[in-house]
Amino acid sequence: MLQDRISTMVAGASPLAVLDRVTKRYGATLALDDVSLDLRRGQVTALLGANGAGKTTTVRLIQGVTRPTAGSVRVGGDSPLDWRTRRRTGVMLQVSGVPGTLTVREHVHLFSSYYPNPLPVGEALERAGLSELASRPFAKLSGGQQQRLMFALAICGNPELLCLDEPTVGLDVDARRRFWAEVRRLVDERRAILLTTHYLEEADALADRVLVLDAGRLVADGTPAELKQRVFARRLRCRTRLARAALERLPGVVSVAADRGAVVVVTSRAEDTARVLLAEDPAVSDLEIVAPRLEEAFLTLTGRAGAVGHTDEGARR
Repeated sequence: MLQDRISTMVAGASPLAVLDRVTKRYGATLALDDVSLDLRRGQVTALLGANGAGKTTTVRLIQGVTRPTAGSVRVGGDSPLDWRTRRRTGVMLQVSGVPGTLTVREHVHLFSSYYPNPLPVGEALERAGLSELASRPFAKLSGGQQQRLMFALAICGNPELLCLDEPTVGLDVDARRRFWAEVRRLVDERRAILLTTHYLEEADALADRVLVLDAGRLVADGTPAELKQRVFARRLRCRTRLARAALERLPGVVSVAADRGAVVVVTSRAEDTARVLLAEDPAVSDLEIVAPRLEEAFLTLTGRAGAVGHTDEGARR
């Protein structure tokens, strides 16, 4: 059972942060419902969920910004409300505001002064890709550059636990890849990282472990590979002369859809489907069999039919 597995991990892995049977209500609205999870050093834990699932509430509880209605939250064995605990934690939120007149370097220098053992300012700038922008005022930064500054402020205190809430919104492809490389570097330094993201490709690329929240309840806990194994169907894409009706009769076929001159066949028996397809149409071309993606596992686990958006807690706070 999921609860037994979490209890075993909590007992055996000395996690840095633990939520133990946490329930959180905002008035009559139930944001988290009896949730237990842990965050461990040297590991990226991705927390996934549709809008209102409870992701940002979870981050706020770990920060000590809000308190649980029931259950307990501990970071390093202490309350997240303790100022010494907060010095061990770095947080990058979806929405942040800092004075526009201060330069990038001034912001990082100021935030670093709050911590007993911060990273050197130059190192924090370099790790966030901001060295060449150090003298630029915040108000003169692009949206993606401002996001990179928020990352620099999250890591400048040299945190043991780092919470990244939608960290790559607004970043271009190159900046996002560089961000991923830096997250891996932080993991190699034995930091515990909690990542919330709607970019499921990002979770697949970075996470050692994925937790899925649905309507405030934890419904899945495992590696990306383990979660994808819970999706039995695979996708077969090809160009074929067979009509749709003939494709639908192939063994294991769940659905058939056109795709830019080709067809995409979702099937629970990919090898059998491909074998019969090739027998019935030897002229098949551009044949691909694609394993389930984390997105498909997420949609299966949560029963969602559409993509998730970019705000989380609006309905629950």
